[in-house]
Amino acid sequence: MALFMVVLVLVFILALSICTALLRWNELKFSKKGLPPGTMGWPIFGETTEFLKQGPNFMKNQRARYGSFFKSHILGCPTAVSMDPELNRYILMNEAKGLVPGYPQSMLDILGKCNIAAVHGSTHKQMRGALLALISPTMIKQQLLPKIDEFMRNFVSDWDNKIIDIQEKTKQMAFLSSLKQIASVESTSIAQEFMPEFFKLVLGTLSLPIDLPGTNYRRGLKARKIILTILKQLIEKRRGCQESHKDMLAYLMSKDDNNRYKLSDDEIIDQIITILYSGYETVSTTSMMAVKYLHDHPSILEELRKEHMAIREKKRPEDPIEWNDLKPMKFTRAVIFETSRLATIVNGVLRKTTEEMELNGFVVPKGWRIYVYTREINYDPFIYPDPLAFNPWRWMDKSLESQSNFLIFGGGTRQCPGKELGIAEISTFLHYFITRYRWEEIGGEKLMKFPRVEAPNGLHIRIRLDTLVDGTMAELGSSFEKLDMVRNYAMSVRVVGTADLDSESNGLNNCEFSEIESLEI
Repeated sequence: MALFMVVLVLVFILALSICTALLRWNELKFSKKGLPPGTMGWPIFGETTEFLKQGPNFMKNQRARYGSFFKSHILGCPTAVSMDPELNRYILMNEAKGLVPGYPQSMLDILGKCNIAAVHGSTHKQMRGALLALISPTMIKQQLLPKIDEFMRNFVSDWDNKIIDIQEKTKQMAFLSSLKQIASVESTSIAQEFMPEFFKLVLGTLSLPIDLPGTNYRRGLKARKIILTILKQLIEKRRGCQESHKDMLAYLMSKDDNNRYKLSDDEIIDQIITILYSGYETVSTTSMMAVKYLHDHPSILEELRKEHMAIREKKRPEDPIEWNDLKPMKFTRAVIFETSRLATIVNGVLRKTTEEMELNGFVVPKGWRIYVYTREINYDPFIYPDPLAFNPWRWMDKSLESQSNFLIFGGGTRQCPGKELGIAEISTFLHYFITRYRWEEIGGEKLMKFPRVEAPNGLHIRIRLDTLVDGTMAELGSSFEKLDMVRNYAMSVRVVGTADLDSESNGLNNCEFSEIESLEI
C-alpha cells in the first residue's frame, strides 16, 4: 500500500512537471519581442477550452490583466484579440491591407472555398456585387417579399391552442423561408431531405476541424456532400426546363446581364449555401429572442401590436404585407435591433494577417488571426444607457443606428449585405404572430448566450388565438366585403356617379372603422 502511494505521488509529480513544461514551452514559442501581452495556454488546444467554458468572463479577465489588445490561442490558431473600439474600426475598414477574412477552418471547409465569406480582393468585390443585386430593395419589393409573406402567413396559421418549441419553429422558419426565396417551385419537394442535412452542416461549422467518426465536423462534411448532390440535381433540372422562374436561383444562373459577374456552378452552389447559412442563424435566433423578450415585457408587446394593427386595419384580412408597409414599422425595427444587441447574436468578427503588421504598437505575425470582439460594445453604458434593460425606444433615434459603434450586422467592407432582407423576414413573422396570437412560456427553460444563443432544452410556449384581435379582423373583413358590395352594385346598375360612390364608400369606411379605432388592442 505504501509503495502504491509512493508511485502515485511520483506519477502526479511527473504529470505536473510535464504539464508545466508544456505550458512554459508554448509560452516561450510565442514570446517574440513586440507581441501583444497575454497567454497562449496548451500546445495545439491553446485556451479554447477556457474560452468556450468561461465565455465573456474569459475576455473580461484577459482585458483586466493585459489591456484591450492581447494575444491568446483560441479555436486552433494564435490570435490577437481586440476589444478597442477605435482599433476595431481600423481593422474592419482596412481589408486588403495585410488583412483577409479569418474564419475558422471548419467553417471554410464546410461552407466551401467559393463562399463569399472566404474570398477577398477583386473576387470578393465581384461576388458581393452579384449578391447585392440579388437582395437589392427592388428585388425584395418585387420578388422576395411576396414569397416571404405567403410563407410566414401559412407557417404560423395553425399554432392556435398548441404548445410549441419556438426555438425549433424559428429554426425551421428561417431555413424554409430562405429556401423558398432561392427555389420557389422546388422548395417543398427538396425541403424534407435538405433541412436535416443543413442543420448538421451548421453544427459542423462551429466545431473543431477534427475529422474523426462521431464528430460534428465529420457530420458537417458528410452533410455538405449530400447538399451538393441535391443542389447539383436542382441546377441540372432547371437547365433542362423551359419554364421561367423568378427566384434567387434563376438570377444566379442567368447569363443575360452582360455587366454582371457570371458564376460557375460551384460558385452558385456555395453562394446558395452561404445565403442559407448567414440568414439562418440571425433570423431564427433574433425571432426566438424577440418572442422571449416581448413575453417578458408586456408594455413593449402592446406598443408593437398597436403598430402592426394600424397597418392591418388598412388591409383586407387576406391582403399581404407589402414593401410600403415595412417603412412605417419603425418600432418593429427598434425591437429587432434591441433584441440583437441584448442577446448578442454575433460576438465578433475574424480577420487573418497575410503579412506581419503593427497594431497599437504591437507586432502581429503573418498567419495570425485577429478577433475583433464586439460583444462588450453592446453593453457599453456610454453608448447604451442602462445597457442590460430591454429598451427598443433607444433605437427610435436614428443616429444610434448610424454610429460607427453599430456592429450588430458586421462592419467595414463586409457589413452583412442581407441586413434589410433579414429585417423584412423577422418583421413579417412578428406581424402575423403578434396580430393573431397571445402566448405564455411554460417549463422555465434556461437560455445560453455563449458561444451561441440557444435554449439547450428548447423554449416552449403555449399559444392561443387572440380573440380580441381575431374579432377585429373579422369586423375588418366584413367592412371590406360591404364596400365591395356597394361598388359592385353601383357598377351593375350604373345609377351612382363616381363622386357619389366615393362619398358613399368614405362614409362606410368611417362608420366601420370608428369602432375599431376605439378598441384598446
